[in-house]
Amino acid sequence: MVDPIDDIVRQARQGSVSAIIQVLNEKLASSGIRTRAMFAQGILQLLCEAAKPEQLEQPLVIPQVQKILESLQPRNVRRVNINSRIVREQQLLWLDEIHRDPENQLLWSKEILLKQPHLFHRLLQDWKDKSPDAFATDLPKSHPKRLAREKQVFWRGLVGGASLSIFLLLLGWTLYNWLEPKLAEQQANLLGKGTPSRQPVASSATVALPSGSQPVTDSRPSLGNVASQPDPFAEAVRLAESTVTLGSRARTSAEWLDVASRWRKASDLMGKISPEDPRHTLAQDRVSVYRQNSEDALQQAQNYQE
Repeated sequence: MVDPIDDIVRQARQGSVSAIIQVLNEKLASSGIRTRAMFAQGILQLLCEAAKPEQLEQPLVIPQVQKILESLQPRNVRRVNINSRIVREQQLLWLDEIHRDPENQLLWSKEILLKQPHLFHRLLQDWKDKSPDAFATDLPKSHPKRLAREKQVFWRGLVGGASLSIFLLLLGWTLYNWLEPKLAEQQANLLGKGTPSRQPVASSATVALPSGSQPVTDSRPSLGNVASQPDPFAEAVRLAESTVTLGSRARTSAEWLDVASRWRKASDLMGKISPEDPRHTLAQDRVSVYRQNSEDALQQAQNYQE
């Protein structure tokens, strides 16, 4: 029988919004984040909700969501607008509420572009998703002649399917080489036009500070203090926010290496927070998260080199 989990993943690849939500909720459950989504004007509108603001920090949520969606490769989903807010009672018209009053509804909103798979990879995946699972079930006993006839039909179908697959792969490879320059040009144009739908209401540095401490972004230190005592926590958060944008646009090995270097630098800055600082515990958590983001970016760079 077909594994229900595999069936949900297959539906998500075909573009089912409910299946995409189910996969996202399962992957983000450990982070305390639940999601809702719907298509609107060709964009997948995604709502991320959590009980606390620090669970919805932009440098943490966006890479996770982008990684999950790009591993699914949902059909006809390229632009995703990620919205975040503190969890509220169920709202059937949550998208209308966000559009009507975004300042009071959201913590931040960010539009990203998903990396699209190669054409031959998409054809191969579609063929796998549509292949029957009849041979996974237990077949009843049949007459020997009938079994021989069924085996003959099976092998004929297998050989025909393999031949068709090879033909489709060759056709896809030819079309890809012909269309790749045009697709690259269109992708570059889209990246140039793709901008966030709205600036965040509050910076990640302000949201992430423990209670009782002074927000870095709201304070107004003198110029002398800023020059002599730079805050590594604030620098790390600002660097992480800019790296999220670079990561959403990286398309070459060199660009991914730059993203990895930035995540590593942000992790090192968080590691400079002293144990006496009330933000030390949060900073240590960010050290491991940013370092993992750096390793993921290095893996992306290696994939592009291959």
